[in-house]
Amino acid sequence: MSLSFWHEHYVTTSTQLHNCSAVLVDMDGTIIDSTPAIVKFWTGLGQELGIDPVTILKTSHGRRTLDVLQILAPELANWEYVCRVEGDIPKKFGNDAVEIPGSHRFVQQLVKLGVPWAIVTSGTRPLVTGWLDVLGLAQPKVLISAEDVAAGKPDPAPYTYGMQRLGVGLSDAHDVLVLEDAPAGIRAAKSAGCRVIALATTHGVELLRDAGADWIVRDARSVNLFSQTGHLGRYTVEISDGLI
Repeated sequence: MSLSFWHEHYVTTSTQLHNCSAVLVDMDGTIIDSTPAIVKFWTGLGQELGIDPVTILKTSHGRRTLDVLQILAPELANWEYVCRVEGDIPKKFGNDAVEIPGSHRFVQQLVKLGVPWAIVTSGTRPLVTGWLDVLGLAQPKVLISAEDVAAGKPDPAPYTYGMQRLGVGLSDAHDVLVLEDAPAGIRAAKSAGCRVIALATTHGVELLRDAGADWIVRDARSVNLFSQTGHLGRYTVEISDGLI
């Protein structure tokens, strides 16, 4: 949506600054918009299974495919199958995905500044690495994917494990910044003790606010990172055009 839409329908706040020591980033809806590809994937799978794709799409965003299949097709709910079919999505539908505005620059900032960061996603590793290759984005040193945890979002396990892999103790979770777009992911991050910037790329502002987001912006163009001079390992995030 255009900036004029947000200014017409929501009050935008002045620029805000927040300190952090690490960043965790969701994938779909935060770094990449693969909605057309995912719709095609679930439509095809739904037709194979005899399930209305609309029913699947209403419940699938921000959730692991394994968890969706456990409800709709338990006989297919295994990681071998899920990794195979998800790994094919970027290959089959690579032209149906685009980066979220500002996400490429934001990832570049993370890499350039040396910020400890990880992608924490409900997608499988083959899906995520495939999309990063399609977009030409850096592969993170730490990737928490669907098959890495016993419980997916909104359970906090993906984010607590992400902090663990980055060497951040749970007592310092308030110092970790999360970028998310889905209510389930926001709830997971907040339950893990993190601060959350929600991107209004896939859900309305009210849903993101109700999920507990600390800040809401239209997309990653409103988020910038800077290193703190004289404070090794500390970073400042600048949040502009926040939506309230």
